[in-house]
Amino acid sequence: MKFSETIHAAKSKNVSWINNLRLIGMFAVVVLHTASPLLFNYKTVPLGNWMAADVYNATVRFAVPVFVMITGALLLGKDYELGDFLKKRLGRLLLPFLFWSLVYVGYQWYEEIIYFNGGILGNINLVLHQLKIGSSYHLWYVYLLVGLYLIIPIISKFVRNASEKELLYFLAIWVITILISSPYLTRFETAVELRYFSGYIGYLVLGYYLANKQFNFPGVAFIAVLVFICFAIIITIGTYYLEVRTNELSTYFYEPVGPFVVMLSASAFLIAKNVRVKIAPKLERILANAGKFTLGIYFVHALILNILVLNGVSYAIFNPWLSIPLVALLCFVISWLLIWLMSKVPVLKHLTG
Repeated sequence: MKFSETIHAAKSKNVSWINNLRLIGMFAVVVLHTASPLLFNYKTVPLGNWMAADVYNATVRFAVPVFVMITGALLLGKDYELGDFLKKRLGRLLLPFLFWSLVYVGYQWYEEIIYFNGGILGNINLVLHQLKIGSSYHLWYVYLLVGLYLIIPIISKFVRNASEKELLYFLAIWVITILISSPYLTRFETAVELRYFSGYIGYLVLGYYLANKQFNFPGVAFIAVLVFICFAIIITIGTYYLEVRTNELSTYFYEPVGPFVVMLSASAFLIAKNVRVKIAPKLERILANAGKFTLGIYFVHALILNILVLNGVSYAIFNPWLSIPLVALLCFVISWLLIWLMSKVPVLKHLTG
């Protein structure tokens, strides 16, 4: 039996948890970018301060994988007309992407990171090059999203017609590919070509599967919490161990398409799905509003964070165990308010994502 035929009743289920998870993931991204500068200062900061960055980085590494899983949960398993899907998804993304990319090009020029002194053609080529590679460090996710949108109409046909066994088969080979691609397990690599199962495509399928699979045994949420805590600790300690051993920052445990982050992300997804938190109706409406602007918040938060840092508001304002989440929260709220205000202006609302 097709897996999609076993979940028809789930179409009407409450998916507010997905909106909440999207918001948590967005805040996690801001925490990650707030803490990262400290993470790279291992040689110059007290160990206790550096450990704060390590702990926060490890704990929030689920953010982008969970975004992809949410995309899979919401978009896979549906029948799409190719042109309509690409027009709707890429069309919605293209204008805000171009706008914010140019904003970050202007910001780099303002900060004298790039210079427009090559004549008209030279300056145009410089801008086009920035658009090709990404004009800010965080925009890599948008390029990833474009690639995922290109494959979704294809992989969705597989998902819609696959049995649960076939979905698990795909995910199993994806995990095996991740494992044998890890630096410490490359001895197990063979000449068998497994790249067809690699990358973020696995997160799409994993998100669809976990969102719709009903685990009929008690304690799912408790087990997911334990797994999340265990892998957050493993990532934290593993990164610290490699840092001490090599005296350089190693991202081995942080890799988004790596075994540790896969487990962290899957458990975070299941926690959000299975843990029910009672929220006041007014707060729920506020969160629902913020959930509509997560892409816009993603676009602008790096700019807001840079401006805060330039004005002395960073992890260094006081103890980073407190300053990192507080600065991240401030950045998140300012970004949300800016995007919300832009959404109220007719000429700007299409730039909010």
